[in-house]
Amino acid sequence: MQRREFITFIGGVATLGAWPLAAHAQQPAMPVIGFLHFASPDYRPNAAEFLQGLSETGYVVGQNVAIEYRYAEGHYDRLPALAADLVDRKVDLIAAFGPPPARAAKNATSTIPIVFEVGTDAVADGLVASLARPGGNATGVSILFTQLTGKRLELLSELAPKVTQFAVLVNPNSSTAEPTIQEAEQAGRAKGVQLVIVKAGTQSEIDAVFASLVQLHVGALVVGADPFFDSRRAQFVALAARYAIPTIYFTREFTASGGLISYGTNLTTIYRLVGNYAGKVLKGAKPADLPVQQPTAFTLAINLKTAKALGLTVPPTLLAVADEVIE
Repeated sequence: MQRREFITFIGGVATLGAWPLAAHAQQPAMPVIGFLHFASPDYRPNAAEFLQGLSETGYVVGQNVAIEYRYAEGHYDRLPALAADLVDRKVDLIAAFGPPPARAAKNATSTIPIVFEVGTDAVADGLVASLARPGGNATGVSILFTQLTGKRLELLSELAPKVTQFAVLVNPNSSTAEPTIQEAEQAGRAKGVQLVIVKAGTQSEIDAVFASLVQLHVGALVVGADPFFDSRRAQFVALAARYAIPTIYFTREFTASGGLISYGTNLTTIYRLVGNYAGKVLKGAKPADLPVQQPTAFTLAINLKTAKALGLTVPPTLLAVADEVIE
């Protein structure tokens, strides 16, 4: 082989070898989801349910999508910085769990898509223009947690018919507080019972509230729907037992942990829905065109062992409509 021919041959091999490298360089980067949560990694349900919903759209972590996790550990004041960090990292989508994370994400960006789970009115909170046509960079699931406050008061009064004074607990640091109070007051007037509004935004304040219920002559407690309260389930159940206060909660996880009664949406299903919506957005759907979903199925759970310990007899009418009875 002549030297000129050899050089041409080597050049041809180099050119052919560059094709796969060039093709590889042109592959789109793996999309990154920012997972913004109000609680801690041990919260249940957790990211596993979200990832399951995401996988139903074809996205599997480590294969074709990555996740950046950010947990506020129950401290809402950390959320703006956590949301800003995700924006700085140029994530492709933010999945926000709870009204405070959703608000923090919405305040942090008007361009990065947001898929949220909130227990409040997404329109009233300013997250979307309307449920049918969100119109901005955010959509998700609104689970009517605060709107069911009145129903919870009715259920608790049926379970504890001799109680005439109820307390409603809200978190003053959250947007869930005002709508919870409004719903409770309306239901209280309809039932003809007295209401005491108590507030707690920290672990120690929850302890103080329960200690004050005896002095306030409160016979039963409605725990307002709030992400921070949901992250303190064990504390609530223990305090309700210590002070012998019949208490109703907003998720079945409280009742499964020993709480008396709960009424609300199945959060495991909600987390899957959020994951599913996130996958649709990554595939090209615009949040502005994806209606905010509102589940219509609610779970009533009753713990008979706890009722017995409180000296309560569960009416047959409640047992008949309960979705879950824990013995």
